[in-house]
Amino acid sequence: MSVLLSVEPTACLPALRLRAWQPDDVDALVAAHRDPALRRWLMTTIDSEADARRWMDEQRQGWAGGTRFAFAVLEDDEAGFGQPVGHVVVKPSGEGSAEVGYWTAAEVRGRGVASRALEAAVRWVLTERPAAPPVERFELFHAADNTASCRVADRCGFALEAVLPAQPPTFPTEGHLHVRTGTARF
Repeated sequence: MSVLLSVEPTACLPALRLRAWQPDDVDALVAAHRDPALRRWLMTTIDSEADARRWMDEQRQGWAGGTRFAFAVLEDDEAGFGQPVGHVVVKPSGEGSAEVGYWTAAEVRGRGVASRALEAAVRWVLTERPAAPPVERFELFHAADNTASCRVADRCGFALEAVLPAQPPTFPTEGHLHVRTGTARF
């Protein structure tokens, strides 16, 4: 499936494009994952080209199976849409809910890329995703001390539903569960 989502520019923010991850994105993916701040929050570690290719294969398999819709996020600059600067994913459960996640590269953090990309992906699930059961509940999980993710969740209409206890070693600190219903609008 080939999906291309567009986010229009604003007076002070450039346009975004969301598309499936491609083999040419390996270097950008590895570079983004070198950032210590990003590595702190992610469960997946990508240290090499081989790691990146395995991760991209998993994303392709998710698209093929309809279980994981992973988008590379590209930002428009003077030269057009370059390498990915972020990631957003929607993982439907098939039971009326879906988990969402995202990250942004260090150089674009704080510029609204994550919230604008997340909004586009959720809107796609609600209005355009073909041949799929409807999603009525979107769940967003993050570490409780990841205040940037809390801000993204809030901007996108995800209400804090629960503080989750730590579950070492996978989740070493408390977490937040934010929820947005499919009928709510951002």
